[in-house]
Amino acid sequence: MADVAVVGSGPNGLAAAVVMARAGLSVEVLEGESTVGGGARTTELLEPDHFHDVCSAVHPMALASPFFRAFGLQNRMDFAVPDVSYAHPLDGGRAGVAYRDLDRTIHALGRDGGAWRRLMEPLVRRIDATVDFTLDHLLRVPAHPLATLRFGLASLDQGSVLWNRRFATDEAAALFTGVAAHPVGPLPSLASAGAGLVLGALAHSHGWPVPVRGSQAIISAMAADVQAHGGSIHTGRRIESLAEVEDAKAVLLDVSPPGFLRLAAGRLPARYAASLDRFRFGDAACKIDFILSGPVPWANSDVGGAGTVHLGGTREEIAASEHLVHTGRHPADPYVLVSQPSLFDPSRAPAGRHILWTYCHVPGGSTRDMTEAVISQIERFAPGFRDVVVRSHMTTAAELERYNPNYVGGDFGGGAVTLRQLIARPTLSLNPWRTPLKGVYLCSASTPPGPGVHGMGGYHAARLALKDVFGLGVPELGVR
Repeated sequence: MADVAVVGSGPNGLAAAVVMARAGLSVEVLEGESTVGGGARTTELLEPDHFHDVCSAVHPMALASPFFRAFGLQNRMDFAVPDVSYAHPLDGGRAGVAYRDLDRTIHALGRDGGAWRRLMEPLVRRIDATVDFTLDHLLRVPAHPLATLRFGLASLDQGSVLWNRRFATDEAAALFTGVAAHPVGPLPSLASAGAGLVLGALAHSHGWPVPVRGSQAIISAMAADVQAHGGSIHTGRRIESLAEVEDAKAVLLDVSPPGFLRLAAGRLPARYAASLDRFRFGDAACKIDFILSGPVPWANSDVGGAGTVHLGGTREEIAASEHLVHTGRHPADPYVLVSQPSLFDPSRAPAGRHILWTYCHVPGGSTRDMTEAVISQIERFAPGFRDVVVRSHMTTAAELERYNPNYVGGDFGGGAVTLRQLIARPTLSLNPWRTPLKGVYLCSASTPPGPGVHGMGGYHAARLALKDVFGLGVPELGVR
């Protein structure tokens, strides 16, 4: 067995493998599926030469994550960065539009432009400090206190009952609500507001990049670096017990808390095991992939330039929809995320065709087919959408879990994004990646900083393992 065994090849698992291999250690990555990638795979799902992202499609953290910055990801692959990061259409052809250019966004929002500037500009000006704070661990002393204070005040503003005091127009209120609803859960909340602020600030700084050739390109760049530094990657190798990797000096697990409990099979201290058992998963997603004969015919033409579109109507409508999901019901008019990567990356589909990536929020464990609800919600803001649909493929929340066991109940975030579970993820600790078992570390999205393709869970776990087990520091990660 190698010095290091990494179980799971999602973005966090591969980030851990990159760090350990760069440190000169022998590394084996063990992946149960036939391909690497976890939540960042790309496949010909419906027809040849039509490339669909299975889970994540647009990557706000790809150019901003401290790990990816150190790794030099943007120098290893190509990204398309739309001028419109995201948009939010409303009835009557209205829309809120978040341009990458903050000043252009402010101008487009009219009388709410000043309010948008006061909310976003302080975070955009300190974007690296904001990202570093939110992608570290909230129990740590912040390295940039002023940026942290600004972030906290803004979170209170949009994450509490005060959230309607700032904006006068539906467009501005919906524009923020759409991005704050990314972590599935009730609105308003401090956790959702925090996520919305980070994503919103990134929209006006780095943009929301679309990886050319699909999300798999990010995984391929990381896997290639592991192998270039002597690491090996084994697919079709499902680990059922820690006993299978006990010869490794360090084991890094890109698995969920329930998965860790199964792998450890009674070896964990009772108190720690109980804390893992208390870890809660949130609401989920039903995903619908489409092949289209042309672009989505949005009623507002500015929406067509967006890399991501949030659907669901006004702030009040989205809050009501998310409440229904959180109470175990399926809304007739769900919150829907939409991306048409083929507009920015022609390699995704043949000439004259497009792919469309969508999902809507549903209760955890749902087996309901939400295709018609999603189509109706798109048609509401893009009349004639049905006429351009060629084929579709639906994946229920329950099927998402079968695809990736880390998505318990179809929760693609690796656990409910609540204030408590941002601090205790999965346990309350200054170093929650370290487990009570010697040399064993957790590095999935169920550890800080939580969901997203950023590699930071793997980076933090690898940093600890290098120090604890091998007495080493973090190596240089850039292209060389």
